[in-house]
Amino acid sequence: MNFVQELKELDPKDVGRWPLMFRALAIVIVFIVLTAVFIYMFPIRNQLPELQEAEKSEQTLMRSFDDKQRKAANLEAYKSQLKDMERSFGAMLRQLPGRTEVPNLLVDISQVGLAAGLQEKLFQPGGEVRRDFYAELPIAIRLTGNYHQFGTFVSGIAALPRIVTLHDITITPDTKDGSPDQLTLQVTAKTYRYLDEAEEAAVSAKAKPAPGKPPGAAGGN
Repeated sequence: MNFVQELKELDPKDVGRWPLMFRALAIVIVFIVLTAVFIYMFPIRNQLPELQEAEKSEQTLMRSFDDKQRKAANLEAYKSQLKDMERSFGAMLRQLPGRTEVPNLLVDISQVGLAAGLQEKLFQPGGEVRRDFYAELPIAIRLTGNYHQFGTFVSGIAALPRIVTLHDITITPDTKDGSPDQLTLQVTAKTYRYLDEAEEAAVSAKAKPAPGKPPGAAGGN
């Protein structure tokens, strides 16, 4: 009788009558199984949190790697976009007049209103407000005319080669004239000029707190 045939004839309910060789083999198998369970339940199981943490860390690193790889692949595109932005910024900066050009720009704004057929009742430049690299100059304007002339005025301001924005627009009937078509336009026009290097340095110095004095601290008597 061969080994396979003897194995088939074994009665699992009566292990005591198995041949010695099979009983020894069964003991060895049970020992191996118990040893494997013991190894899992203690050393490996205790290391599972570390393994899970390592897997999470691996996933985070993989995502970071993929993100950096995509950025590296698009580096040339980013450089090209940066150059385009620099060119656009330079073009916008050129639209800001210098200090010596502001008077001429004020004349241009006034001429736009006159060319539209409006009567200029007020044209009063205000004080400059300095920002990071440019200064903002508000101009209080009051004009009288009709809607069509107002539209021509706004279009003319938009067509100026320099940046001029209109704010706080108010249109009211001109009661003094008596004509139903005659209106008064009250508006604040804002033009801008870039600061030279000395002015930028002065703005930066003014924004910095005095040595040994926290920002926003008030001086005492």
